[in-house]
Amino acid sequence: MKGHERPVTGNFWAVALVVALAAFMEVLDLTIVNVSLLHIMGSMAISQDKAIWVLTAYTMTNAIILPLSGWLATVLGRKRYFMGCIAAFSMTSLLCGLSPNFPALVAFRALQGIAGGGLQPNAQAILTDAAPAAKRGMAFAVYGMAVVFAPAIGPTVGGWITDHVGWRWIFLINVPVGLLILPLVQALVHDPESFVRARSARRASAPRADFMGFAFITLGLGLMQVVLDRGQQDGWFSSVPIMTMTITVVLAITAFVIREWRRADPIVDLRLLHDRGFAAANVLMFMLGALLLGSTALLPLFMQSLLGYTAVDAGLVLSPGGLLIMALMPVVGQLVSRLDARALIVGGLCISGFATLLMTQFDTHIGFTTLVWTRAFQAAGMAFLFIPINTLAFASLPASKSSNASAIINMSRNIGGSVGMSIAATILARRAQYHQTRLVARITPYNPHLHSYLAAVQSAIGHAVPGAGLAHLYTTVLRQSEMLAYIDDFELMGILFFACLPLVLLFRWAKPLPRGE
Repeated sequence: MKGHERPVTGNFWAVALVVALAAFMEVLDLTIVNVSLLHIMGSMAISQDKAIWVLTAYTMTNAIILPLSGWLATVLGRKRYFMGCIAAFSMTSLLCGLSPNFPALVAFRALQGIAGGGLQPNAQAILTDAAPAAKRGMAFAVYGMAVVFAPAIGPTVGGWITDHVGWRWIFLINVPVGLLILPLVQALVHDPESFVRARSARRASAPRADFMGFAFITLGLGLMQVVLDRGQQDGWFSSVPIMTMTITVVLAITAFVIREWRRADPIVDLRLLHDRGFAAANVLMFMLGALLLGSTALLPLFMQSLLGYTAVDAGLVLSPGGLLIMALMPVVGQLVSRLDARALIVGGLCISGFATLLMTQFDTHIGFTTLVWTRAFQAAGMAFLFIPINTLAFASLPASKSSNASAIINMSRNIGGSVGMSIAATILARRAQYHQTRLVARITPYNPHLHSYLAAVQSAIGHAVPGAGLAHLYTTVLRQSEMLAYIDDFELMGILFFACLPLVLLFRWAKPLPRGE
């Protein structure tokens, strides 16, 4: 493999386990908080509008740091920066769990996002460089199990912890995990020789820090996250603040791209996108993040709002899919060394697309078992996407660029996730209104079924409750309108999976990785 030297075979699995655990901790914390918002609202006596900032503060600062993590690893040293992120993430998690009031919690969550932003990309870069060529697919499999499995079990774990020991422990649980990981990283992880040489050469040239570029990306990505988190709630572009922030985002990111493309020492090496395979991998990873997190956000909401599931029960529907991903990832890691990765991507897109289209057959009486199997079917396709996409993304990049490449591709996945959840929520709200209008238009005195329906409901409930039939009809219209909106969302996601198929043509054929021992 190009640029891959000094393979680490003896302790690769130990490195993989420790590094993946750090990434798992950060991704899990991102999803686990969602199910605890109601408890935080009650504990701190705040409205839902304010409680959302517990999520927004983290995602905003995390989005800013993520693309910069490659540059920070180069400046500080990857191992040193990775250990600093673990220590800071553990400390800020402790502060979040001990927060005396809401402003303190939001501030500590913002700091936690800064600390967590370096964990995912550096974990992937460390795994990529620690693996010998024959185990490169398995390295991505281990990393994939961490970042794909965590969102699947997040609602279940978060619901259980919140219900049994309190919401503060969703943060405090990170502290012992961080203390366990730190000495193991110190003993097992080492920066590769090519990375050390590149860092030494960079320090010798003494480049000036790009404060203007840092300001542009901070402003652009920070406000983008606020727009995506609050756009639907504030009415999108009918809101002057949302419109103003959107214009600012476009201008700031455009200025950042122009500036970094021209700099000899950029803080985000966008020139890596000259590589056609890496560029295609980023587009696919953006779509994977959008479709994975979009559906992961929709399904628990569907089950809780229309089926009456608790947060824990909704999480139990998602967890088998996560377990299936964990089981399939090592298999796919081996298949990458035997088959054309492009064929695996095509198979994964078709499986997940077909499974998502099956969700358009859901109704308000869908059973638990059907939900579990459909989600597991969709998750099976996801397992065939993550590893081959990453394998092709890094296939022609030198080892010295792995930190920068990991930062960019993780940014693509995370921004895709934010965009996917935002679009899914917007479609759900808008299409529910559309279907409600259409259904109500059909309820007229001239509809022959209306009077018989009202009479049957009134008879079942009892004549002592006047107007019960109309009240029941109104509730039914709302439920069915929302159900039809979910179907529209699932249909769009399924179509988008198949729409990604032409992107596979952008990848060059890559010789399968050499087989492991």
